[in-house]
Amino acid sequence: MIDLRSDTITLPSAEMRKVMAQAPVGDDVFSDDPTVNALEQRTAEILGKEAAVFMPSGTMTNQVAVRTHTQPGDEILLDENAHIYFYEGGGTAALSGAICRLIPGTRGIFGAVEMEAAMRPVDVHYPQSKIVCVENTTNRGGGKVWPLEKLAEVQNSARENNLIMHLDGARIWNAAAALNVTEAEIAKFFDSVSVCFSKGLGAPVGSALVGSQDFILEARRFRKQYGGGMRQAGIIAAGALYALDNHRSRLAEDHANAKAFAQGLAEIPGIEINPGDVETNIIMFGLSKMTSAELIKRLGELDTHMLAMDSRSIRAVTNLMVTEKQISEALEQIRSILS
Repeated sequence: MIDLRSDTITLPSAEMRKVMAQAPVGDDVFSDDPTVNALEQRTAEILGKEAAVFMPSGTMTNQVAVRTHTQPGDEILLDENAHIYFYEGGGTAALSGAICRLIPGTRGIFGAVEMEAAMRPVDVHYPQSKIVCVENTTNRGGGKVWPLEKLAEVQNSARENNLIMHLDGARIWNAAAALNVTEAEIAKFFDSVSVCFSKGLGAPVGSALVGSQDFILEARRFRKQYGGGMRQAGIIAAGALYALDNHRSRLAEDHANAKAFAQGLAEIPGIEINPGDVETNIIMFGLSKMTSAELIKRLGELDTHMLAMDSRSIRAVTNLMVTEKQISEALEQIRSILS
């Protein structure tokens, strides 16, 4: 099987399973789980923040962050293709009573000019712009990385306008690897950061929200409200902790495989792609000779799997389960099908 649907499909290694099985545990709601506590401390340390709280998913960490930062009726500024808006079930409205003000960005990235154009004037007729949410890397933007100078530009404008900064950093690990910087150098621009352990890092489950001590204390209350309080969660936290300490350094392999895949696709008639757009582990390409559904079906018969973005475009995501050899095999399959 060659599974390029997502970096969420990774399976725990034998070493990861071993540390999970042997992890000391306790009741996490009482803060008694030593493995969860170690994971939270390590995550906060890596991100350069005071504290962290472990949760089951990145959707929960994002939604808890929004709830902690806002009041019902507040407005969130974010890119029109942001995960928080597109893929979290309308959670900002359902759980926080907040509305989204969409910014037309380029591959998920916007600047101060675009953000300021979306801000509401101070007027009783309008909702109050309260928080800016950035996604890095950008999922629907094809894994594009925010340049640090663009983050600084947005942060400066946010501070001038009394706006809170939140980062959906599900793939911050990929962004840091691509920029060759520490994760803290990205996180420093934000009041809160959500990170995911079950994508590029390959843990079986879990995300964390980081920020100040006071912010995380309040976030724990909303985690409990949303049903995210876990008990002997050290078993899954151990997998995340192992991934954090052992799998970050190998992300460059996924990026190299993605770039090789993109370059190979560009050489196949009927494929539309600019290999230069591939910066991390997400590849998006168009089709001129066949529909997405047909190519995905034909590849599936060969036990190679990707996801359709629409009728003529496909997304593939390299991950630790996919080898360099399998990338070559997938390219040969696509070349054969399209010819």
